[in-house]
Amino acid sequence: MSQRRLCALAAVTTAGAIGAVFGLSASAAAVTPATATASFDCGTWGSGSATLTAADSGGVKSIRFDSSAIKIPPDTFVDPNTLTTTARFTKNGGSTPDAVFSGTVNPPMDPGSDVTIGPIPLTSANLSAGDTTNSYTAAWSIRIQPPGGVAAVDCTATSSQSSAFTW
Repeated sequence: MSQRRLCALAAVTTAGAIGAVFGLSASAAAVTPATATASFDCGTWGSGSATLTAADSGGVKSIRFDSSAIKIPPDTFVDPNTLTTTARFTKNGGSTPDAVFSGTVNPPMDPGSDVTIGPIPLTSANLSAGDTTNSYTAAWSIRIQPPGGVAAVDCTATSSQSSAFTW
């Protein structure tokens, strides 16, 4: 192969590799910070700090909720993917819950277990690059609906997030 053709092939290969890297990085937008903490009052399930984890993977925006202070009640066994959860967030410093995440995603949990929900996807609102969200709302922030006609558990944020999520 001539030196001229070899240089042309190297240039095309390099350009293709750079394009692939930039193409892949565009599909997974970063949310900052990736995690934040806030305090919640979940009634009979307990009160205290929870970690919220935000993600934007391939355009699918989601929230995860984990708390060692909020517990599954005694005599309650939770099967996987049976807690229908809705999480409401204010958007861009507003006072009404404009961004709603909802889904039925949870691991199995035994009585006394830490509560883990999600990740649940964004189901209403449109979050654009630069938008911010916070779980601190005027009413309940997270509603957990167990199966079988059991009353829903409303978790009210008692503090603002340690930092709002920027999408």
